[in-house]
Amino acid sequence: MPEIILPEVELNIYSKKNPVEVTVVENYVVTKESSPNYVRHITFDISGTDLVGRVRVGQSIGILPPGLTDGGREHKLRLYSISSPTSGEKGEKHLISTTVKRTIEELGDKIYLGVASNYLADLKPGEKVCMTGPSGRRFLLPENASDFNYIFFATGTGIAPFRGMIHELFENGYNKECILVFGCSYRTDLLYADYFEDMDSNIGNFTYLPCISREDRRVDGSKKYVQTSLIDHEEILKPILSKEDTLLYICGMKGMEAGIYHELLRQGLYDYLEIRQELPADVSEISLNEMKEFVKPGVRTFEEVY
Repeated sequence: MPEIILPEVELNIYSKKNPVEVTVVENYVVTKESSPNYVRHITFDISGTDLVGRVRVGQSIGILPPGLTDGGREHKLRLYSISSPTSGEKGEKHLISTTVKRTIEELGDKIYLGVASNYLADLKPGEKVCMTGPSGRRFLLPENASDFNYIFFATGTGIAPFRGMIHELFENGYNKECILVFGCSYRTDLLYADYFEDMDSNIGNFTYLPCISREDRRVDGSKKYVQTSLIDHEEILKPILSKEDTLLYICGMKGMEAGIYHELLRQGLYDYLEIRQELPADVSEISLNEMKEFVKPGVRTFEEVY
């Protein structure tokens, strides 16, 4: 396997005590069709700040919502993954972007609106926001990114870093294999779908595998999830996973990784995992809740779940 050379990165150039003010330049919906979930792509102009040229795809930026809580405290800092390539949104280093889903939840008989997500989603071009960061040093493409194949597993806004990574790979003439497996509940929740569908149609070494859990059914009638793609599309995924120069990235809802690891074990793809304790003879006996007791990500697996 080629050596995985992760880049040296700078962290917390701006902190919560010393944030920087940046300007919103675009804010638009990224669901494929009208959706009950509101997900937006937001781009910031960081011109004149020390962030220019020092934020890598795979890292996160922090957002500080203005105002105080009902208890009179400052709102908590919220981290959002960068969804633009390291070269910047549209190739402009002074532009960086993120992907934000409005948090709207019913708690008891009241509706709760996430402070940071709704603040960001409401911003108009020209408005200012206080930013910190960057943060994150492991969930990155290697310096020698072109030496590897990639399989990206994403759910929801976990697709954000992969949008930037895929942009970055292919704008640099990438010629190995890259597969994006994206999971969501409904067809209306597909994010950046036009971009990925166009790539899948026109770029021979890129494959887009959407898994729509509440609409599409598998042959046995069960729901399609990102982990079931390892079975349903085994003829596509296993040959790539079996190569020694393939890296695996997982980003999205906490718990998704357990199903992926379970299927990797079942297929004997141990190279992506570090075994923490002796496995039972039949790995299917391990429940998803127990998975983290038996395995953790190996050196070829990069995980960011929340």
